[in-house]
Amino acid sequence: MAEYLGFCYGVKRAIRLARDSAESGNASTLGPIIHNPQMVARLEEEGVGSVDSVDEVPDGGTVIIRSHGVGPEVYEKAEKRPIRLVDATCPHVKKAQKAAYRLAQDGYSVVIIGEKQHPEVKSILEWAGGHATVVETEEEAEGLSPFAKLGIVAQTTCSGANFQSIAARLIAKSNDVRILRTICTATDQRQSAALALAAEVDMMLVIGGKNSANTTRLAQLCAEKTVVHHIETASELEDEWFHDIKKIGITAGASTPDWIIREVYQKCQM
Repeated sequence: MAEYLGFCYGVKRAIRLARDSAESGNASTLGPIIHNPQMVARLEEEGVGSVDSVDEVPDGGTVIIRSHGVGPEVYEKAEKRPIRLVDATCPHVKKAQKAAYRLAQDGYSVVIIGEKQHPEVKSILEWAGGHATVVETEEEAEGLSPFAKLGIVAQTTCSGANFQSIAARLIAKSNDVRILRTICTATDQRQSAALALAAEVDMMLVIGGKNSANTTRLAQLCAEKTVVHHIETASELEDEWFHDIKKIGITAGASTPDWIIREVYQKCQM
């Protein structure tokens, strides 16, 4: 198993806040609290549902901001309702949001290096005033027009190498550039540990939600070193994967619960 895997601090905090809120009754997360369907289902069994809008929360109820964060308009809307708001935004995401906000306030054109459709990136975009640009590839960075003042931030789960390669292209777009590397330490740790392990094994099992950006990135990185299977649960393991395999490596995304990791590990030993 990789040295670093599974729940990060931000996810543990979000799950704890959600469970604490369940005791008050009528608690709902605004969208899935993390990108792990099994954990979301377990929370629902414990009394924490999910809504798509603050408008769906009943009076007197509790709305929990997901770990990926939301834009300022959601907070403003919640404050006008007779509901309780619990902010489970990951502290690292909050840091990226504040960085984008400060850059925009200081007159910088903000570029976010990350995935356009990811909820975290959308929240950072909104904190930048909605006028930022999201860049996913070096080619997209190369195609941008010059900026008078350029501020660069990152999706917290962006790989360090990807951030550096894209930022290197962006630097040439302005004579006034501020770079704020808002990548989470847990992301760096998990990616480095996974890559080190992948170089030593015949096959890597990467465990986590198929909708999890950081888990998908782990699978992509490990695939550069060895055979990889991205799974959500032990039920997806197939016997033929293990033919002629002597050493298996296991890693998991930052939103993957320990109990799912244990189930995969135990099944591999059978």
